[in-house]
Amino acid sequence: MRILDTHLHLVYRKRFTYPWLDNEPKLNRDWSFESYWSEAEPLGIESALHMEVDVAEKDMATETIFVTGIDRGIVGAIANGRPEHDGFAHYVSLLAALGKVRGIRRLLQFQPPELSQSETFIANVKRLPGYGMAFDLCVKSHELDVARRLAAACPDVQFVLDHCGNPKIAQKEWDTWTKPMAEIAALPNVVCKVSGILANVAEGWTVADLRPYVEHVIELFGWDRVVWGSDHPVVTLFADLTQWVNATQEIIAGASEDEKAKLLHLNAERIYRV
Repeated sequence: MRILDTHLHLVYRKRFTYPWLDNEPKLNRDWSFESYWSEAEPLGIESALHMEVDVAEKDMATETIFVTGIDRGIVGAIANGRPEHDGFAHYVSLLAALGKVRGIRRLLQFQPPELSQSETFIANVKRLPGYGMAFDLCVKSHELDVARRLAAACPDVQFVLDHCGNPKIAQKEWDTWTKPMAEIAALPNVVCKVSGILANVAEGWTVADLRPYVEHVIELFGWDRVVWGSDHPVVTLFADLTQWVNATQEIIAGASEDEKAKLLHLNAERIYRV
């Protein structure tokens, strides 16, 4: 079963500035496409979408230009953007001219809730369908209502909720995650990305720790509204790419071939238009 990885981060510290890496010593090194691909290709990953890596604002456009220039394996990019800025429309038009930008992400985790509720932010996000772009939502589980309100305000925009809504698996969070997840899943313009949850586990995690969260997301959103992502290299905080692919395959082993294909590549090809 071929896989389209919808959440690949590449890090090139000589090219771009990553302020957040100063606080992540385990990740604070270069993560090249070549090192990723050498592990990914034997696992059945045939293509990937590059996910912005929260570079310094001055590097946002050049990061996107660079990654969309990687011909082998990279079929598109979700670019960093600032919808709160008045110049967003011009910025997005420049990105669209690159031909491989499939979406925008503006990290909302740990940001003031009012950031994404302003008239300017909402109006700019509403522009994205005109460019064939989705908007990736990245929030922590206690911020899910922020994501829901933005998606509800922009019903014609395709949203992708990253990392299963970031449940606190190490703390066995459940009810405080499932309730807001059900509310956001009720919005037809939101799909969920099965990714990133290995950043939320404890040491010594097992597939049994992950299974209820992945299965609940699939139950809430249905097989037509889920996509898969590696979150490489963040996944290496507690595992590696191979372990995450194997865990995913174990969790969905009982699904039909059609259902597996939807999660692993078909939905992503439709939603991100690749």
